[in-house]
Amino acid sequence: MMSRTQITLDPETQRRARHRAAQMGLSLSEYVRRLVARDLGERRSAVDVRIVFDLGKSSGTDVARSKDTMLGEAAGALRARPRKR
Repeated sequence: MMSRTQITLDPETQRRARHRAAQMGLSLSEYVRRLVARDLGERRSAVDVRIVFDLGKSSGTDVARSKDTMLGEAAGALRARPRKR
């Protein structure tokens, strides 16, 4: 579960952060989360469930019909992995 945090940035820093996040294809929130996680030395997930959405680009899959199953399996794989402390 995530908790909401509010931060204050000067306008130029916010503009630059939003621009950098957009370059990376991320929301500003995800960009900040990744920066904090990296600074704290937390391990990022090795599995990025967003790759599931790229399956529709291949010619042999039907993501529209089985996306819920695919997302469930991807999320289940993340939960099943042992957490390092």
